[in-house]
Amino acid sequence: MTYNLLVNEIKKLPLDEKEDLKNLLDKYLIEEKRSKIYKKYKKSLLEVKEGKIKFSDNVDTLKKKLK
Repeated sequence: MTYNLLVNEIKKLPLDEKEDLKNLLDKYLIEEKRSKIYKKYKKSLLEVKEGKIKFSDNVDTLKKKLK
């Protein structure tokens, strides 16, 4: 099914079904975003463990790292 066909089919749905679909999509998007954040978190933990990430509270050091 193509995107355009899907959109046209959604337009034909009654209002309550459109709202249900919207709520489902909102939940799916939240789940995907959480999953993405978690994967980045796990990756950063590994990088810290491997010594690839260094922490500093020195402002000058932080500024140099941003360049």
